[in-house]
Amino acid sequence: QVHLVESGGGLVQAGVSLRLSCAASGSIFSIYAMGWYRQAPGKQRELVAVIASEGSTNYADSVKGRFTISRDNAKKLVYLQMNSLKPEDTAVYYCNRAPPVIGSWGQGTQVTVSS
Repeated sequence: QVHLVESGGGLVQAGVSLRLSCAASGSIFSIYAMGWYRQAPGKQRELVAVIASEGSTNYADSVKGRFTISRDNAKKLVYLQMNSLKPEDTAVYYCNRAPPVIGSWGQGTQVTVSS
């Protein structure tokens, strides 16, 4: 079982940057791919960024070039650097393994981008 705690969200204006953090505990961390997911009101949760155990990354087309995922295996942390934020990035952001462990969703962190 893995326990995940997200932080770093907030209410910001379009165009600015935020960095989200995810702290993992309770399980071996470094061998798993990790992802950042988001769920906007009325929409399904979607995967926006993935980082493999060795550091390779992939992004959803909607965030490619603006978001950067990274990890610190020693500290069991995953980050999501979000630049040039847009109103359509408004959502609750979650981290989890990729593919996700269903019982390990945290409470997420709210990101609200105003125009």
